Amino acid sequence: MNATVSVLFYIKRSKVNDDGICPIYVRVTIQSVRFEFSSTKFINPDKWSNETSKVKGTNDEARSINTHLEYIKSKIVDAEKVLYKKDLPITSENLKNEFFGLKEVERLLIPIFKEHNRKIKELLGQEYAPGTLERYETSLKHTKNFLSWKYNISDINIEKIDHAFITEYEFYLRSERKCANNTAVKYIKNFHKIINQCLANGWLNKDTFVNYKAKVKEVVREFLTEKEIEDLINKEFVSDRLELVRDIFVFSCFTGLAYIDVKQLTQNNISLGIDGDKWIFKNRQKTDNIITIRHSFSTIIIIFYIRNIT
Repeated sequence: MNATVSVLFYIKRSKVNDDGICPIYVRVTIQSVRFEFSSTKFINPDKWSNETSKVKGTNDEARSINTHLEYIKSKIVDAEKVLYKKDLPITSENLKNEFFGLKEVERLLIPIFKEHNRKIKELLGQEYAPGTLERYETSLKHTKNFLSWKYNISDINIEKIDHAFITEYEFYLRSERKCANNTAVKYIKNFHKIINQCLANGWLNKDTFVNYKAKVKEVVREFLTEKEIEDLINKEFVSDRLELVRDIFVFSCFTGLAYIDVKQLTQNNISLGIDGDKWIFKNRQKTDNIITIRHSFSTIIIIFYIRNIT
């Protein structure tokens, strides 16, 4: 849908000079966003018509100023037509740049990606986990390497990122980086988030991912049998370090806790439940949901594993 451009001329009474005349300003509004500038003309407020946004009368002064205002309006219309020809979105910023002949700001991918990662780093421990930052830092590294591998460049204007760019990026991840399907899709999704931010900020007028389809393949996860777990529990290792690794793994098997959740466990996470027995109470790192786990083996074993991993 084409944006509607509204042009309004008005006198700025707050800037009246010593002679009692006011400057005539131009206000351009597009989708509730506007920019203003002076028409370089002045008029006595009594000679101005708010209804018509013109100087009253037909004398030489009125004709001269009104002609100048019409000229400004025609130049705004011309600037709008240029944007249409360039296939650029009709936004306040674009129209202003075109009207005044300002150079369009070139937005490069890598600084935008780095700024995204910087904000994640600032919010570590609040909204993001270290693993999230690590994932996006790896995605940034892959993106840089892809630009060098495919185009022999260190950066790219975001407006030049198209469907072919994305499919080539995916091919690079699968071929050069030897990423499995789900890993490649994960990195492409991370990249998609950067493009979505550019769209939200009005830096892009179309989603280059609109025709891109990628599916995560369901992974069949093997599980240990009761006999295998028993063998692991009874296995004697040559070092205390391997014993500890085994203990943590077995503890995760019985509780269903992820490694990061087990790592964060302390004695304070063990409390008496409503049944008077000992339970584990923990906020999960990934979802921040509170989980309660009633031990399925003896309290002594729970305390033993908690003591070893903490």
